[in-house]
Amino acid sequence: MSLAVKEKNHVRLVFLGAAGVGKTALIRRFLLDTFESKHRRTVEELHSKEYEVSGATIKVEILDTSGSYSFPAMRKLSIQNSDAFALVYAVDDTESFENIKSLREEILEVKEDKSPPIVVVGNKAEANRERQVLTEDALSLVELDWNNRFLEASAKENENVVEVFRELLQQVNLPSRLSPALRRRRETFPKENALRPPMNKTNSCTVC
Repeated sequence: MSLAVKEKNHVRLVFLGAAGVGKTALIRRFLLDTFESKHRRTVEELHSKEYEVSGATIKVEILDTSGSYSFPAMRKLSIQNSDAFALVYAVDDTESFENIKSLREEILEVKEDKSPPIVVVGNKAEANRERQVLTEDALSLVELDWNNRFLEASAKENENVVEVFRELLQQVNLPSRLSPALRRRRETFPKENALRPPMNKTNSCTVC
């Protein structure tokens, strides 16, 4: 976890995980308070918002990445240019849980940091009947072995979604100043500007 004392005025959060685990659903639930059950393939999307908090301007960027391994260079660039990481898996998909292990190793390698800000998110917590990843197994690995933060969430039922973002911001030293802003998030993220079209390889670098 970050031990920096100086507060930042700009932070980028990146969501990583296999295809179909609900990265986009978590982000849409947080930004727009909406949920789409149909999976929509993501290449890369960047959401950006400036908050005015206590007289200071805080810019928060949320990067939604592809779950496909067809874009390793894009994923590496996303890791290099981000401050905190949400590693998302689906509780009803063991393979997606295995996927976050390799993603964490890649983050450690790219960032050259043994303790980067990471929150592991078990999404689709409402799917208990189809559950393949036990909560206690994930909790033990993430918090005891890795010393990272673990949360289960449900974008569909809107459970623990805000907590995921709050935890990410706390780990990059933006806790107290942004907490009130998080509660007002749906007022400050206009729907028409909240989502951008997928970026291609040409324009994705311009925002990195």
